[in-house]
Amino acid sequence: MATQDAELFKTIKKIQIETTHLADGLLAGAYRSAFKGRGIEFEEVREYQAGDEVRSIDWNVTAKMGYPYVKIFREERELTVMLIVDSSSSTRFGSSNVSKKKIIAEIGALVAFSAIKNGDKVGLLTFSDKTEIFLAPKKGTRHVLRIIRELLVPPPFSRGTDIGKALSYLGKVQHRPAICFIISDFMCPDFSHELTLLSSKHDIIAVSVTDPYEATFPNVNLAELTNMETGKHQVIDTGSPSRQRSYIQASEKHMEELKELMAKAKGGFIDVRTDKPYAHEIERFFKTRSHRL
Repeated sequence: MATQDAELFKTIKKIQIETTHLADGLLAGAYRSAFKGRGIEFEEVREYQAGDEVRSIDWNVTAKMGYPYVKIFREERELTVMLIVDSSSSTRFGSSNVSKKKIIAEIGALVAFSAIKNGDKVGLLTFSDKTEIFLAPKKGTRHVLRIIRELLVPPPFSRGTDIGKALSYLGKVQHRPAICFIISDFMCPDFSHELTLLSSKHDIIAVSVTDPYEATFPNVNLAELTNMETGKHQVIDTGSPSRQRSYIQASEKHMEELKELMAKAKGGFIDVRTDKPYAHEIERFFKTRSHRL
């Protein structure tokens, strides 16, 4: 037990160091530019200076003081970020030495550290085919380390995936508008209805994490495959050209449907592969979003 705790501590510290470095460097300005505050609020008045806009002059104060004064406003910055993270059995799959679960944990940590460094709160909701863990949004490094631990340690109570249930639950407990990152492999039933309801109040971003074997079926001749969520076994001929084409087409169709679904909900979409650097995909999305804003 002590050995497992020590290994877990090392893993958490490693993720903390790596993702903090990325948050300070690669995503330092990109996160803040991509997610603006929800308004501005009055801060103070000061004497007019060369270059100030005439429209910012406070005429009432100017009349009293006999000299031009301008109003100063600041961005109402504090935001709430919710990580909605898939912990179902399928996320434990990995064709190399990196599982989807580990990449998902690192992405969650990266977003969380980027948020708290900008003064925002971060919360966590993990799910399988039911709600697993809910942590209310808070600030601080200690809270983010708790989030990383929850993403790494607990096995799900259930093996399946139901994003719709997770979104319904979040809609009931998260009343303040939030930026919601759904981090999953999206191997699940349709959740378009729940997404539409949630997106009317919250900003939704889907982060799809896939293994290369899930996009291009490997040719290993006859193979016995096990569905990690249902436990069912099936022997198939992976070398069959027709099966190869069918599998690749189904994978591409699934990805296109997911992108279309997020577009209809006016949400964002980030495509991450476990065999490629995920930070650059997140940075590209943040920069594209900031340009649109």
